Amino acid sequence: MKEVVSSSAVFFSYALLAIFAQNAVFTRALGVSRMVQLVGDDRTSSALFGMMLCITQVLVAPVAFVAGRFIAPLDNRAQLRPLVYIASIAVVCLAEHLVLWLLRSLPRRAQLLRIVPLAALNSGVLGTVLVARTQSFTLGESLGFGLGSGLGYVLAVLLVTEARHRLRSKAIPKAFRGLPITLVYIGVLALAIYGFTGHSVIL
Repeated sequence: MKEVVSSSAVFFSYALLAIFAQNAVFTRALGVSRMVQLVGDDRTSSALFGMMLCITQVLVAPVAFVAGRFIAPLDNRAQLRPLVYIASIAVVCLAEHLVLWLLRSLPRRAQLLRIVPLAALNSGVLGTVLVARTQSFTLGESLGFGLGSGLGYVLAVLLVTEARHRLRSKAIPKAFRGLPITLVYIGVLALAIYGFTGHSVIL
């Protein structure tokens, strides 16, 4: 029982860490380009994208964990690591596509099929995996960090989406409207998170 409680505490603590103090967008600028595209795309549901991103992060974590242990004894593991983790993400993406293809009666199936590659082929996913493996996280820590990174990404999307109408203000110089002011806004939020973490993103 103590082991279950301890494992659950580790899982949730790493999830909370990834959501706030180690937010993938605001502390490492992972997935910023995809996020900017998502905020301006009315065809893509932020909720569905966030759901698929979280699912992908959680599924990739154990696959990358096993793959990382498999290449650990090799001398050229540093060179192989990115390729192996990209392959892990591709395997998970294909598995998600297969499941959605089999579930023909699933609501919004077509939209989910379009969102899966957007969520999986994201620097936020690969970056989270690389952080987890280079920091030698355990499986439980990797799962918690993966889920937290997905939720943290959703939080970042919500913050930027909420500010859209303010960022369209006529008080903003014309040259800064659109993408430039959005990036400035993200940068200000990143500075706030950076100060919150004590000027460090090292776990």
